[in-house]
Amino acid sequence: MLGYAWHGGVFTASDVLEAVGLTRSTAIDVLEELVARGLVVELPNARAGGEYSKGRPARRFAFRPDAAYVVGVDAGRGNVTATLADLRGSAVAVRRTPVTAARDSAEGRRRAASDVVDAVLADAGRTHSEVAAVCIGVPAPVNARGGSPPHRTDFWHRMNPGFLELFSAWAPLVRIENDASLAAVAEHAVGAAVGYDDFVALLAGERLGAGVCVDGRLLRGAHGGAAEMVAFDHVIGVEGAWGLGHRAAELARKAAAEDRLPAASALRQLDTADIDGRTVLGFAREGDPGALDIARQVGETLAVIAGVLGSVFDSKRVIVSGAVAEGAGPVIEAAVRALPQELDLPAPELVASALGADIVSVGAVFAAVEAARAGALDLLAFAAPG
Repeated sequence: MLGYAWHGGVFTASDVLEAVGLTRSTAIDVLEELVARGLVVELPNARAGGEYSKGRPARRFAFRPDAAYVVGVDAGRGNVTATLADLRGSAVAVRRTPVTAARDSAEGRRRAASDVVDAVLADAGRTHSEVAAVCIGVPAPVNARGGSPPHRTDFWHRMNPGFLELFSAWAPLVRIENDASLAAVAEHAVGAAVGYDDFVALLAGERLGAGVCVDGRLLRGAHGGAAEMVAFDHVIGVEGAWGLGHRAAELARKAAAEDRLPAASALRQLDTADIDGRTVLGFAREGDPGALDIARQVGETLAVIAGVLGSVFDSKRVIVSGAVAEGAGPVIEAAVRALPQELDLPAPELVASALGADIVSVGAVFAAVEAARAGALDLLAFAAPG
């Protein structure tokens, strides 16, 4: 019944009976308990609310999204972003802080994450005690216990430096996830994977990362490394986990250095050091001939990547996500033309995300909402009276 209320609008006991299949007396008892717990509020009846009704007016109820709050954190390599949201995922406040070289250590990142969460709570006039769940997204594999495996350069530990222990000191529910997995959560909640149970969210800007959903379940693996992109080091036609933006910039710089760009290409007017992936893909979207040729080459690589992911996971969709998605149209068009050659199974649909650069933050918020929804009835804040 809490799940029904959480997702719906104003409802009556009769609405719940129809959806959940309980007896009226049980439904009323549970609704009154949820009201007492502070998760549901009883509204004025239809007649008191100005809606005419013959006979005995029905009691009306609604979920309380402001009964508590959640915090979603994107603890990226260069920035840490914290979003405070209500229990339905509507953002209340956002704070972002850069991770400078001086803070790019395990302890520095812990302090940065802690500080930015405290700051976003202060901005909204909220306290730790009002937070039901926290989710932190990190650029590292994350296992079911919130930890990351050892890495030969210790990079994964630096990206996930004991965040579970840090936030569990005060937050009742804490979830740590890989950033690409949170991109998948975001796409499934409000993006291009709504209604899809088998898809891949491909973070593809500077480096590749994939969040994979199969049969409606987010894949993690024994060590959190399901779909770890280092595998593409060994795939002909890809040879590395570099993202689409990085590849576009590298190809453009090489073409400029070798004087192979068409005379009509605006890329010829740029200094090599000023060429980046967003610029190249932006020119391609405008029809620049040199940038379009580069987009075609990157698209052929994307077709191989999508073909491998489609073959391994039998995905219905592969969604190009993150900041690079805005300019990925020409790349995706080229990949779609090449994709049928890459696999025997039906080719996955290749689409661009509309969630932009903040997709990991969006996913972190909705993952925190999932944690709150699953654990709300066990939280002291929502304990039944007595």
